[in-house]
Amino acid sequence: MNNGLHILVVDDDALVRRSLCEALSFEGYACFGVGTGAEALSKLKDSPFQVVISDMKMPQMDGLDLLKEVKEKFPKTAVIMMTGFGSIENAVEAMRRGAMDYITKPIIDEEIKLVIKRIDDQRRLCEENAYLKEKLSSATRQKCCDIIGKNFKMQKLFDLINVIADTRTTVLVTGESGTGKRLVAHAIHLSGAQPEARPFVEVSCAALPETLLESELFGHVKGAFTGAIKDRLGRFESAEGGTIFLDEIDAFTPALQVKLLRVLQDGEFERVGETRTRKANVRIIAATNQNLQNLIREGKFRHDLYYRLNIISLELPPLRERKEDIPVLVEHFIDKHSRVLRKQLQGVADEALNRLSAYHWPGNVRELENVIERACVLTKGPLILADDLPESVLALAHKLEQNPEGFEADGARLKDALRDPEKKIILDALEKNGWNKKQAAEALGINRTTLYKKMNLFGIKTKRAL
Repeated sequence: MNNGLHILVVDDDALVRRSLCEALSFEGYACFGVGTGAEALSKLKDSPFQVVISDMKMPQMDGLDLLKEVKEKFPKTAVIMMTGFGSIENAVEAMRRGAMDYITKPIIDEEIKLVIKRIDDQRRLCEENAYLKEKLSSATRQKCCDIIGKNFKMQKLFDLINVIADTRTTVLVTGESGTGKRLVAHAIHLSGAQPEARPFVEVSCAALPETLLESELFGHVKGAFTGAIKDRLGRFESAEGGTIFLDEIDAFTPALQVKLLRVLQDGEFERVGETRTRKANVRIIAATNQNLQNLIREGKFRHDLYYRLNIISLELPPLRERKEDIPVLVEHFIDKHSRVLRKQLQGVADEALNRLSAYHWPGNVRELENVIERACVLTKGPLILADDLPESVLALAHKLEQNPEGFEADGARLKDALRDPEKKIILDALEKNGWNKKQAAEALGINRTTLYKKMNLFGIKTKRAL
């Protein structure tokens, strides 16, 4: 078998070079070894290499210096760093500077083969993505599975979903609450071959207490903790051969982050209370509405876990940045909910659509669907009218319409000017739902965590315990 991948091994230890080249050659890769960074750069000028595996510590030019030269002069070449067990910090720094991955010495053949395979898969993805972009450059789709949008960012998202659907590559989906991260995970799974034959397992990480999340993910054995009356299969085992979607990945504790990192690196885990190591044959899609880079700086999220998760990153734009999608989304939601309600609705009146388009949509697409569902219930005629929309949407949309150049009332910035109406909307929802935060969050089209953050931001105190 010839994988078409050319690999350059750089290490001043001849034994390491020979051993690595021998192991990779057995896998069908074309492998060549050199002893210094200078030799490596000379070889790269003469021959195309898709991968460089370099030792961190070498005389004259060390691994970080070589990495810098390779990234500048041969940007398409992936670099893997080799480091001693006690120098993991250096390896993380190398990844921050552009290294694709790292391995620790002594090198385990299966580990380096796994890393090379990931890089080869990603290289093929990029090639397929370029081909698909060229093929679909003139085509515009309004829908990918249940995701609606003709905005150019959504078109790029649809293309990427098609490219990665049939791979096992880990995916990180980011975006504000309500933008449709769960729909993206479903679309990736459904766009692959024979989705009905492969399980799709979803875990809402923030919804589970820390004490239960580990057991939920990895399972437990009888007697592992109080209440563990029998063995229980975890979500990773339930997703065998398919996809596991980890929503709100930022909710993972440091201890759980280490366990997830092990699954990503080695495909291994243990049930709670058990010593037997099990294999995880799943594709991981993770999602968050938080900025993981900020969490890393705050010491709340691991560098190495972020790099393992962020192989393919899909960012969902907020609805306010793709206003041209509002009419098609409104049409889709009217059709969906009128069928459920068994109503013959023809669409939305122009004035109502203008109001919807002027609104800021802090809850994004989820909030828009909730508003349209409410309007479908309330409307008495064949068209949804402005009077069928909630007062919160009409009031804020009116203010935005009065100040189309950015809504600078008395010199206030847009973000500041929106605070009072948004606070009022949240207070109204809490009052109408008896200060039940779960119900209020659902009415607003946001999750409970986001509601707590908004309440804290606006200084809204809880009136009664739930």
